[in-house]
Amino acid sequence: MEQGFEILEHTADIGIVARGKNLAEVFAQAAKGMFSLITDLNTVEERVARRVKVEAPDIESLLVAWLNELVYLFDTKNMVFKRFEFDEINPTNLTARAYGEKLDKLRHPLKGAIKAATYHMLEVKKEDNHYEARVIFDI
Repeated sequence: MEQGFEILEHTADIGIVARGKNLAEVFAQAAKGMFSLITDLNTVEERVARRVKVEAPDIESLLVAWLNELVYLFDTKNMVFKRFEFDEINPTNLTARAYGEKLDKLRHPLKGAIKAATYHMLEVKKEDNHYEARVIFDI
């Protein structure tokens, strides 16, 4: 199965399915997919890096915490990100760097608003030699 992400249409919300060969890749693709719902990632430059650290009781909750921390940075600091590197990741915590820049509405056309990653239909699973994650966003 090809790595990356795809958009999922959902009744009143929107979601993504992210794929990667390991947890770091699938979490990075989930974040990239989420920001692609907010703006055109081709317009985002890697001007700054923000350190992100989250903990959770299980892998699914960790994915929600990760994505919601990035939503928080978007909402409070006007940051958009396009690349993600992980210093540490396991099923209950992660430390990463998100690369991007401050939102510039002239260069970053807004596609839509994401309020939060949700637990609805949430799934993180390992299949053969890759990981897949599904997450629905409240918009």
